[in-house]
Amino acid sequence: MDNFFLLGFQEVISFHVLLLITIGTLSGIISGAIPGFTVTMGVVLAFPFTFGMDAVSGLALMISVVVGGYVGGIITGILLGIPGTPSSIATVFDGHPMAKNGEPGRALGIAVLSSFIGNILSVIILVVFGPLVAEFSLMFGPWEISMLIIFALTLVGSLSTGALFKGIITGMIGLLVATTGSAPSGQIRFNFGNDFLNGGIEMLPVLIGAFAFSQLLTNLEESQYDSKNLEKLKEMNRKMSIPYLQILKDISGQKLNLLRSSLIGSFIGSIPAVGGTAANFVSYDQAKKFSKRSNDFGKGIPNGIAAAESSNSGIIGGALIPTLTLGIPGSLTMAVMFGVLILHGINPGPRLFQDQPALVGSIYVTIIISGIVMVLAMALLIKYFAKITQIPQGIIVPVVLMLSSVGAFALNNSMLDVWTLLVFGIVGYLFNKAGVPLAPLVLGVVLGPSLETNIFRAFELEETLTPFFTRPISATLLGITILSVILLIIQNKKQSTK
Repeated sequence: MDNFFLLGFQEVISFHVLLLITIGTLSGIISGAIPGFTVTMGVVLAFPFTFGMDAVSGLALMISVVVGGYVGGIITGILLGIPGTPSSIATVFDGHPMAKNGEPGRALGIAVLSSFIGNILSVIILVVFGPLVAEFSLMFGPWEISMLIIFALTLVGSLSTGALFKGIITGMIGLLVATTGSAPSGQIRFNFGNDFLNGGIEMLPVLIGAFAFSQLLTNLEESQYDSKNLEKLKEMNRKMSIPYLQILKDISGQKLNLLRSSLIGSFIGSIPAVGGTAANFVSYDQAKKFSKRSNDFGKGIPNGIAAAESSNSGIIGGALIPTLTLGIPGSLTMAVMFGVLILHGINPGPRLFQDQPALVGSIYVTIIISGIVMVLAMALLIKYFAKITQIPQGIIVPVVLMLSSVGAFALNNSMLDVWTLLVFGIVGYLFNKAGVPLAPLVLGVVLGPSLETNIFRAFELEETLTPFFTRPISATLLGITILSVILLIIQNKKQSTK
């Protein structure tokens, strides 16, 4: 292990590589902060710049974009209630309420520091447990992945505090939306005779519309009808400073939460086709279940921010595990990273650690240095980011809506995605007014296609339900799912009797 780090340190510590890491991290932060402009899109745009670089420089640029991108999503998420990336959704649940309570600097600080800790822990997990986790993740067939996704879908209860029935219905609507268009078998369904819907409804426009557009409408309404709005802005301006000691105190009380969430992020991130959004929700749910202050989640509690962001960054190391050790990209972002390696004639797999120890070490060191650059950049710029909350809504609404629409259109160069954004923006606004939680809707849309695909593959291999109950990992996940539902029912009954 020491040899890997030493060789990697020697490769990375040069002016041009450090400059690339800095540029990549800042570019990632910007791409993550723009609603709809995902980390994957940032990595894809950076990919052509690696063509003339050596392998270490190319990977350094790409990895730093990923590290910056995952933390960039918290900026609009915490300050405006609009997650910049899908994996930042859970951060909004407590980050935005804390900012609205007059502590935007504290919320951003907790998120950044938790993200950095998640980075470091993900590297340790990658180094120590990488090969073991990779071998274990290979045991996940379509039955195991299906059960893991079903478990994640049971989280709609935790995401629907005080509105369990509404949350379940909303989650089912999300799953129904995900069935639009082409089925895994190739059949077209629920397109209502419209060829534009043959490809299905994209997840990102739903996310941007449900969270971004609906939040913008709500913010605009509050700014018009709240006579105390000016006083709130003045009070927030007085509290705009970053409470470094308070942030360190908050983080010091989250040791177990940070470790558990980083482990969850790394493990789920290492399973191809599951994705970081699921890890984000699972970590938040587990933090809430294990917390003595579970009733305070969603009101601006540090525990929720720390869980979501440490898991978010833990995904990076987790997704690299199968990519490096087995040659199986752990995510779409890692697939692009895989392309960088192939471009330079390097074949990922078990022999990579023997044949290219300096390259592997450079990846470890790059993640750590990118994390440091991210913390420094956010520490220097955080005061300016926090001032976003003071911009009049009449200015910020059209600007963010324009950026959101551009991000949605850029997915497929299709106006259908822009119309999807607007429709789900109105739906999200009406849901907010009716007290219906939005997170279950997005969770259903995000996980629905993967669930359907894996169930289809499972029945292609064996036309029976038996493997779901007899395969050890699948059966274990089923037991955990049932236990989670029972605990949810008990918790809901306790809350209803109070």
